Amino acid sequence: MLTTWQKPFYSLYMANDGSFDKLVSELSLNERQNLFEKLKTESTILGGSLYFEDEKLAPAYDIREAFSAIPWYLRLWYTILSLFKPKLPVKIFEEKRVAILGEMIDKRTPGLYDYKKVMLMPGFYRQVQRLKEAAQFFYAALDSSVNRDKGEFFAFLGSLEMPDVHKLLQEETTPQFLKENNPDVEDAELRQMALRTMDEAFAMITENYRNVMYFNSRTLNCLKELSSFLYDRALLAFQFNSNVGGETCSAGVLKDLLVTLNDILFSLKLTPPLTLLESLFIFTLQEKAREPGSDINKEISVLLAKAENSIMVIREFNRQVPLIWILRCTTRNMALAPNEISGGEGWFVIYKDYWKRRIDSLFSDYMKVRHHHGLLDSFGSFLKGNNIKTLENVQSPSNSEGLPIKGALAISFLYTFYSVVFLPDISWVLEYTLIEGKWEDTENQLEFTESYNTLLKLEDEIKKFEYEVSIEGDYGKRYTQAKQNMSSLNAKRKKAQTVLDEAAEDVRKILKQTRDACESIGDLLNGILGENPKGKYMPLKNFAIITRQSNRYIAGISETIKTIETLVKILREIEVSEYGR
Repeated sequence: MLTTWQKPFYSLYMANDGSFDKLVSELSLNERQNLFEKLKTESTILGGSLYFEDEKLAPAYDIREAFSAIPWYLRLWYTILSLFKPKLPVKIFEEKRVAILGEMIDKRTPGLYDYKKVMLMPGFYRQVQRLKEAAQFFYAALDSSVNRDKGEFFAFLGSLEMPDVHKLLQEETTPQFLKENNPDVEDAELRQMALRTMDEAFAMITENYRNVMYFNSRTLNCLKELSSFLYDRALLAFQFNSNVGGETCSAGVLKDLLVTLNDILFSLKLTPPLTLLESLFIFTLQEKAREPGSDINKEISVLLAKAENSIMVIREFNRQVPLIWILRCTTRNMALAPNEISGGEGWFVIYKDYWKRRIDSLFSDYMKVRHHHGLLDSFGSFLKGNNIKTLENVQSPSNSEGLPIKGALAISFLYTFYSVVFLPDISWVLEYTLIEGKWEDTENQLEFTESYNTLLKLEDEIKKFEYEVSIEGDYGKRYTQAKQNMSSLNAKRKKAQTVLDEAAEDVRKILKQTRDACESIGDLLNGILGENPKGKYMPLKNFAIITRQSNRYIAGISETIKTIETLVKILREIEVSEYGR
């Protein structure tokens, strides 16, 4: 249990650890499911096919086998025709099949393809333009969701598709849950218990769950391929043709690109599930959700409406553009058929790695907090039970809008140390030594003077920093400007983070200067007592005289050395906790 004076200090550390920045992806399981049920009632996205196999189109076949299968008198007819044309009978048969298919294309969808000239027409150009615009919507959604953190994305998706597995992973692998239910177990064993629970949860993933997650993962990959298809390269191949009043292009030029596009569309046979779309959009909106007044339900509904329109365009493209027919005519290959694209198989590896990393992170934070509890206990006696002084405009329990600066714990500790410990307990010893002491070594005297001055200026340095992070100061102004910038959310975050990083580095410099000065003074005072640390610190010439002048001086030196050693130890531990090793 934290004491009253400890709570602000502990909360300040936790604030800098990111607890003030709750992401949308951290919605509870019930919140996720309630949101999903609400969206299901609002959405008009239904399951069903996106890609259609035309019933009138015969399956892919080899032209030679087809020629062999026709009646003998037809083969004889094609043989007779070959006597008048410099072509084999099977080639004449092939041309006839191509012509029949071309006429079917023209009858079904006029204005798309001229089979006689093997030319893509203006109608095809417009259809590709519409498909490009529809696919670009998903490109933005994928870029801000799956591409940001695949593991976290699949974990969120898994919470909707495998709720019982997610519940076990989310709730029963935390250090707090395990400690509460196993109070006598050592901390090191808790992590092993968490990993065993994780394995139990993975064992609950049934074949049906795996199939559902694989379908989602595969659909994601198909959307990615469709949205990143080289539409611009295809469209730039078209040129305006005054004879038809629109853009045309030789089909042979785009043959390879169209084969790729047809494979992608063929692989994306079914409408993306609503659970997948919701997960995409929640991740797309998680930055915006931090903004005041943001309505996540409304924002997702808007994105769902756009998704509905994009899905409709993809479905209509497949209905209105018989791409496989066009490709067979262009390549004169009646055996040509679309192929399934690969992708989506690795979802479980990503999912498993995410939860392993999450457990490691939770236990790392848990141990860090435990370490801070120990630090706070030591602060209690060291600072004589006094409350910690927090800096104005720096994030704290009483000021959640302040700058979340790394190192705030350290600077607050030093701010309090200066008035509570340094001035009443240490300063007089150092001042008496500076004024009355006569040094054997001039370098020792210079080092002592410089280190003492560094400690004397500590409060001024902290107040200077406090001004810089205030609303009127450089960091405060720049941070406010970054948050109010009209640029993208990512750009705003980067600018704001740059300010915070610079401020954190200033804190670290103050921390290092103070620690170095304390270590130096500690060595010098030990030298005065005859300890001669590091072989370079000498006693004072008049040490015996000044100790007779002040009966408490020797005791004061000894207490100052102990206090400084404790301070240096605490500063090192704080620095490791806040900045890492």
